[in-house]
Amino acid sequence: MKLYAVVGSGNCRKVQATISSLGLDVDIEYLDFFAGDLTEPKYLALNPNGRVPTLSDGDFILWESNAIMQYLADKVPGNTLFPQDSQTRADINRWQCWELAHFNNVLAMIAYQTVLKVQLLKQEANQPIVEYATESLHEFARVLEGHLLNRNYMVGNGVTLADYAIINIEGFKDMIPFDWSGYPRLNAYFDRMRTDAHWASTAPESPEALGHKPSAV
Repeated sequence: MKLYAVVGSGNCRKVQATISSLGLDVDIEYLDFFAGDLTEPKYLALNPNGRVPTLSDGDFILWESNAIMQYLADKVPGNTLFPQDSQTRADINRWQCWELAHFNNVLAMIAYQTVLKVQLLKQEANQPIVEYATESLHEFARVLEGHLLNRNYMVGNGVTLADYAIINIEGFKDMIPFDWSGYPRLNAYFDRMRTDAHWASTAPESPEALGHKPSAV
């Protein structure tokens, strides 16, 4: 199997953490975002969205990070990341859908506008987008804060795919202009997940490494 990834991409990191946790042998080919690797015809033939990650397993090509995570987990019988119990799976899937549609959707908007756009692209942030996303992030942060009452993980008593999905933009959480002080359980959860060895192993070596092939840094 081969995973096409970009260094520091949250959606790639959650798949890479899944691979590490499951102990799977997956070749990782890093693409250079800034060199335009994601828009090359060869890559677009695999993923017409021009985004990462993409997994190839023989002739089977799969994109969308949460789908890849579930597919990989099903290759390891008896794993605890994505247990076979149907209700547990539905709960994990629920939170994976929620992070994509809500929490990480607006968190990514703010990170792009206030960090990536300003620092890397040297452009001004779109303030109406930042204001909308900030208001929405407070709404969804309250949901996560409430869910984490008397629990350390999103589902059950240990790390599951839901956790790697929820924290995938962890690297930008404290860089954005957002007041997290009203969400102590959420903050403690992110701090706790940062110590997960599989997640930590996916972090870029430096801010300068973000988006580049490792050999180019």
